[in-house]
Amino acid sequence: MAKTQQTQQERRADTRQRLLTAARDLIAERGVAGASVDALAEAAQRTSGALYAQFGNKDGLLLALVDHWKDTTANAIAAEFEATPDIERRLRALWGNFVSPPDGAEAWVLLEHELWLYACRTAAAQAQVADRYQTAREQLASALPAATPTAAATLLIALMIGLEMQRRIDPDAVSDELALAGLSALLSC
Repeated sequence: MAKTQQTQQERRADTRQRLLTAARDLIAERGVAGASVDALAEAAQRTSGALYAQFGNKDGLLLALVDHWKDTTANAIAAEFEATPDIERRLRALWGNFVSPPDGAEAWVLLEHELWLYACRTAAAQAQVADRYQTAREQLASALPAATPTAAATLLIALMIGLEMQRRIDPDAVSDELALAGLSALLSC
């Protein structure tokens, strides 16, 4: 019986990974609206029932994908923050991991934008996305030397998103030096 249980767990993990990979590719290419449940399931070589069983719905799949990449990036940033108390190095680590995330997750910021657009258009997703931003602000605020770290974290996240959006469209417009100067100025470093 334990052997059968292990095999079922392995199949479930494989299905989950296939669906996450399909979501990464299709949603980054087509957007949330352009990637139907059936198309996602087909790309993963699974059924739509498997998607619902794993994630509840397409929203759950998207959130799981973005959360995985966000957590990977947050862990890399936290490790670099622990390695240095120097705020300039922390900002460099923050920006570097944001625009060039670890673990081959380059599409996560694009998917983050898709998630934001989706939440703007879908009332049911707004609370989940707002909670995600709140968590990100709290995590970042704990590492900031600002007098009002939550406000500073909010502004840093907003500035990074805006800089990343501009860099994605016109890479020459936002150099690392420019981004770091802006982040430093915001914290008055």
